[in-house]
Amino acid sequence: MRNSDTGDGDTAVPVRSSTVQSVERAVDLLEAMADAGGTVSLSHLAASSGLPLPTIHRLVRTLAGRGYVRQQSSREYALGPRLVRLGDAAGRLVGVWARPRLAELVDALGESANLALLEGNQVVYVAQEPGRHSMRMFTEVGRRVSPHCTAVGKAMLARMAPDRVREIMRHTEMVAHTDNTITDREAFEAELDRVRAAGYALDEGEQELGVCCVAVALEGPLPAAISISGPTTRMTDTLLESAVPLLRAAAERVARDA
Repeated sequence: MRNSDTGDGDTAVPVRSSTVQSVERAVDLLEAMADAGGTVSLSHLAASSGLPLPTIHRLVRTLAGRGYVRQQSSREYALGPRLVRLGDAAGRLVGVWARPRLAELVDALGESANLALLEGNQVVYVAQEPGRHSMRMFTEVGRRVSPHCTAVGKAMLARMAPDRVREIMRHTEMVAHTDNTITDREAFEAELDRVRAAGYALDEGEQELGVCCVAVALEGPLPAAISISGPTTRMTDTLLESAVPLLRAAAERVARDA
């Protein structure tokens, strides 16, 4: 029997799906590795994916041969270096799509606007639009920080499943950058509960003294968040009340564009 596009009059064979199963499975494994912090055993992948070990082994060997996965001395598998190039390129594109929305935030609020993604267990800033004030916050694009001390990190984690949050935090050293940094895991879980209830996250001098940041996570599968940041003296309650709905609107537009 032939496919329906042969046009020769034979009975058509219905196409089950337009997707390629092996590609779907390979992507699922890469995402499972990322969710687990980047390094996993084959048995962990089997448990999380539901695939048979021989299938996982074939897929992982193929990915390893292309540099997207590498085997550790412990016999576990880790995300490979070739993914960095893909991630950097994708991050730059998301930053390009978001820049008009960030500029709108700066026009409306005056403070610096940022877009950050979660890569593994770290926050990476992929775009920023500087504020209008002479004294303004500057975050270098490409900078990587821990999620526990940033508003964007809290906003992203608050949207994730508890198991994934615990896995990320298991690989996160909760360093005290200032006296305001939350370093207790139970206290941080309570902070995420507050973020979920409020719908936005705050960093009140937790990454850097004298700097305040408010962030809203993007809806959808992309772990990302938009924020504005400025000196604590300017980030008043009045400004925050104005900022949150604008951040939500910007996050919705960026998620839709992405």
